[in-house]
Amino acid sequence: AKDKDRWIRLFSQFCNKTANEEEEIVHKLLGDKFKGQLELLRRLFTEALYEETLSQWFTPEGFRSLFALVGTNGQGIGTSSLSQWVHACDALELKPQDREQLDAFIDQLYKDIEAATGEFLNCEGSGLFVLQSCCNHSCVPNAETSFPENNFLLHVTALEDIKPGEEICISYLDCCQRERSRHSRHKILRENYLFVCSCPKCLAEADQPNVTSEEEEEEEEEEGEPEDAELGDEMTDDFHREILKSSRNLEELSWILGE
Repeated sequence: AKDKDRWIRLFSQFCNKTANEEEEIVHKLLGDKFKGQLELLRRLFTEALYEETLSQWFTPEGFRSLFALVGTNGQGIGTSSLSQWVHACDALELKPQDREQLDAFIDQLYKDIEAATGEFLNCEGSGLFVLQSCCNHSCVPNAETSFPENNFLLHVTALEDIKPGEEICISYLDCCQRERSRHSRHKILRENYLFVCSCPKCLAEADQPNVTSEEEEEEEEEEGEPEDAELGDEMTDDFHREILKSSRNLEELSWILGE
C-alpha cells in the first residue's frame, strides 16, 4: 500500500480493549484458560506474518488487543451460491406441475447436501466494517445488517422508521439469543463484547431473576452434560473461531501493507 500509515490508523480505530475495567469484565477468550494457546499463536503469527510497520500487534499485549479487536468488531460474512440459485428458481414462471417437481428436487438437494456437509452450506468469513462497528447494540434493534448482494458488501437496513437524531442500533445477538432471558443475554454480551446492556428491553426486564432461560435449562437437562463442561466446549469452539477471524484480518492487513 502506498499510504501504510492510513491503513494502520484505520485498523487501529476499532475498539480493541481486552477488558472493561469499570465493569470488571474480561473477554472470555483472554483469561488464564487460553493463555498458553494465545502465546503459541502469537509466536506462529509472528513467524508467518510479521510486518515491521505492524510490530505493535505482535507483542504479547498487542496480540491480545488484536484478538479483542476482531472478537468485538468482526462481522460474520456468509454467502451461498446455492441459495442464490434457489432464489433464481423461485423467480421462474413455471406451470404448477413443473413448479412442484422443481420444489421437490430442491428439497431433496438440500437434504443430500446436509447429509454430506452438515451445517457448512455457506462460504463464511469475517470482516471489519468502519461504519457498522460504530453501531451500538440493542436487544430491540431498529436496524439490521445483511449481505443481500451475496458478497462482501454489507447493508444496514432500517427495521422501522428512524427519526432524525435517533440512534441507529443493531443487535449483536442472533434471533434465538434475543429471545433468551435477560440474564442469558447479558452473559453473552459481557463475555463477548465487554458491556452490560441497558436497552429498553433489558430495563423493562430488570426485575427478572438472574437465572438462565427455561430453554437453556431444558437443553442442559436433555444433554445431561455438566454446565462447566458445556461452557468449556463452547469457549473452545469460540476460541477456534476467533483464531480464524484474527488470522484472516491480520493476514489481509499484512498483505495490504506489503504491497
